[in-house]
Amino acid sequence: MHPPDAKAPPLAIWALGLTQIVGYGTLYYSFAILVPAMAAELALPEQWVFAAFSGALLAGSLLAPTAGRWADRHGAGRVMAPGSLAAAAALGACALAPGPASFVAALAAMQLAACFVLYSTAFVAIVQLGPQGAQRSIIHLTLIAGFASSLFWPLTTALHAQLTWREVYLVYAGLNLLVCLPVHAWLTRLSRRRIASFAAGPRTTLPADAPAVSDPARVRLVFALVLAAFALEGFVLSAMLVHMVPLLGALGLGAAAALVATLFGPSQVASRLINMVFGGRLRQAVLAVISAGLLTLGLTALVTGAPWLPGVVAFVILFGLGSGLASIVGGTLPLELFGRDGYGARLGWITAARQFSSAFAPFAFAFVMAQSTAAASLWSLAAIAAAAVATFVVIASVSRR
Repeated sequence: MHPPDAKAPPLAIWALGLTQIVGYGTLYYSFAILVPAMAAELALPEQWVFAAFSGALLAGSLLAPTAGRWADRHGAGRVMAPGSLAAAAALGACALAPGPASFVAALAAMQLAACFVLYSTAFVAIVQLGPQGAQRSIIHLTLIAGFASSLFWPLTTALHAQLTWREVYLVYAGLNLLVCLPVHAWLTRLSRRRIASFAAGPRTTLPADAPAVSDPARVRLVFALVLAAFALEGFVLSAMLVHMVPLLGALGLGAAAALVATLFGPSQVASRLINMVFGGRLRQAVLAVISAGLLTLGLTALVTGAPWLPGVVAFVILFGLGSGLASIVGGTLPLELFGRDGYGARLGWITAARQFSSAFAPFAFAFVMAQSTAAASLWSLAAIAAAAVATFVVIASVSRR
């Protein structure tokens, strides 16, 4: 059986969580705060700057499968350490960009570097550090990293009150060098030692380690369904999160829209905490159904309840709960279904599917809203979320042992 220390060390999970907070905060969440200043200095419309960021996400989705394969082949730590260097260099290049073309190129470089340092590679690192109990360790990691937006939105705002957007990005480049790089280098050494100790000790496959799907034909079918389900869910999340505050205002909430939207972050963290405490025996395929179902229920509550305040509050809480679970099952579901062999590569393809649909979602949803009413647009988004529920139900049924 596995050695007694075959779980990822708690210190490693906390250290990885710190790098995820810094990574998401500097490479993703800070951008929206700095866009107005970026657009003004570069003489570009804000919509063009957001479009450039979506293009960068799309470029990142194309590299994600390769990043996953490299994490499988060379070890996640050995991928994440140079990824930290690349993230710092890309942030620095963006800060020093003299014009729009170099700025867009640096944005793309940021999202290419993100493939090597954010969730998809961090999940692989956890599985390689401790194969036993990896699903629970992933839940712990997402709980820690869930505070990235809560920390970096106000931090970026405070820094930007004293510094230019370029200086803020230089500070964030330094954070990646001084915080993330040493942690990832330490994880590289730790992973080598632990993999060597696993190889030296006796080992038999425990029932919990066996993949739920092993027949090659079924693996291909279920994996195609997994990609489709996560692409649908990613579309819904991206479309709604970009447009949430203005959409709530358009539905009649007015100034209360921004205040109500602040419930989203705590709801995300609450769902991860509840799952950590009570979801230990729940199949991850079932958790995926629950996650997509909460998104669907939330959108239904919004379209039927707005502008009634309790209905809108119910939407934000349900949508936040579903979003929090979605980030967990993105890492745990492929581990449950297909096992550890090729985990990084599969996670890379799932990341690519989610990111690809997420890149197009805000523009597609804005186009639909421009051609119809807000209610009709929300019903169409709810239908896409329901399609994700149906796909996850099929996956849960097909993969039942």
